[in-house]
Amino acid sequence: MMDNKQMGFYMRKFILFYIAIMLSFAPMSVYAEGKKSHKHKAHISKKHKVSSKSRHHRLASRKHKVIYAKAYDGSGPLQLASSKVLVINQLTGEKLFEKNTNQPTPIASVTKLMTAMVMLDAHLPMDEVLAISNQDVDYLKGTHSRLSVGTELTRAELLQLALMSSENRAASALGRNYPGGMYAFLSAMNRKAALLGMNATHFYDATGLDSANVSTAEDLAKMVNAAYHYPEIRQVSTAASQEITLHGGANNFVNTNALVRRGDWVIGLSKTGFINEAGRCLVMQAEISGQPMIIVLLNSVGKMSRIGDANRIRKWIEHNEMASLGHRVNG
Repeated sequence: MMDNKQMGFYMRKFILFYIAIMLSFAPMSVYAEGKKSHKHKAHISKKHKVSSKSRHHRLASRKHKVIYAKAYDGSGPLQLASSKVLVINQLTGEKLFEKNTNQPTPIASVTKLMTAMVMLDAHLPMDEVLAISNQDVDYLKGTHSRLSVGTELTRAELLQLALMSSENRAASALGRNYPGGMYAFLSAMNRKAALLGMNATHFYDATGLDSANVSTAEDLAKMVNAAYHYPEIRQVSTAASQEITLHGGANNFVNTNALVRRGDWVIGLSKTGFINEAGRCLVMQAEISGQPMIIVLLNSVGKMSRIGDANRIRKWIEHNEMASLGHRVNG
């Protein structure tokens, strides 16, 4: 039989043991509860992110459908992604559609049409071989070129690459080899612009890489019309592709205008352009509904939006009577 003293001793040990056991289970319970709570919060956060992303996607998709609808048949209002637009009947001079046509903007490689005209005006030998030099390398934007320093091509080949494939080094070499050099060439470009009545236009380089090359849709329509009268420009700017020999190997260069490559348009002249400051640009002379049209699309958002705009303009003209278009010229 245990006396009271022994009973008290064992009772204290039992109580201490019980407390120790309970304390050992407490952290596990707290950890489990914390993990469950964290998992729940993470689920809510993830659900919120997905919901937010989905909502953003729906809004973007809705906007995309309004502006870029492929099903547009020409019957509704003409909505275009380009911020500056001009569509002119080249034969009559009638403006069929205009949008911010007098706002000066960088024009990127559309510049090369003026480069081509000034070079051709000098009547230089087109079979003369010119070399790409370090002066032709783009240190402003850092653009890539397959025409490495030392590449030798004829002036005619450089013209084709400058217009068809928008080769910056080709355009630079054409200007640099002008009588009097690049300074004289740029002066001639600006004189030509003045002669054409392009009063809001200024050129600071022969490539369009410099965002200081600015113009308006109104001025560029004049430039496209003038460039169209040069057979060499019409020919090379509308070629879908051309194989050029570089350093003993064949290299295929393609037209930067997808509409030219596709072949379902009647295009008489084409030039694209892009730098960040200018957005996506496209100028063309094309036959639509049997009429010669000049189309100027500037500062278009999205890689293919200028192509989509051109297709919508074509459908709009084809769907509507030519006489009625003049009543809806403002974008």
